[in-house]
Amino acid sequence: MIHMMLHFLVPALVARLFYANVWQRACLVMLATMVVDLDHLVATPIYDATRCSIGFHPLHQPWFILIYCLLCIHKKTRLIGIGLLIHMLLDSIDCQVTNGIWVQ
Repeated sequence: MIHMMLHFLVPALVARLFYANVWQRACLVMLATMVVDLDHLVATPIYDATRCSIGFHPLHQPWFILIYCLLCIHKKTRLIGIGLLIHMLLDSIDCQVTNGIWVQ
């Protein structure tokens, strides 16, 4: 439950701190990146509380995370990249907390 709350709170906090003039738009863009979790629908079972997302789900692969880093370079895609990286960081922390590993 805390993990899910952080997926909403952290992007909002980042938007408020670093994009004060357009924080609402920035927050919405970063929250929209949660659609990356649609890749959970191809897993069996769809939800497993003990499964580490990083390295397991297709859009949570380390090489995709590198692409998300590249999105941060260009100003037009920066908020998308930041949102995706926040998501991956939170999922990675969840892996560490629940399983004692950073990557599946």
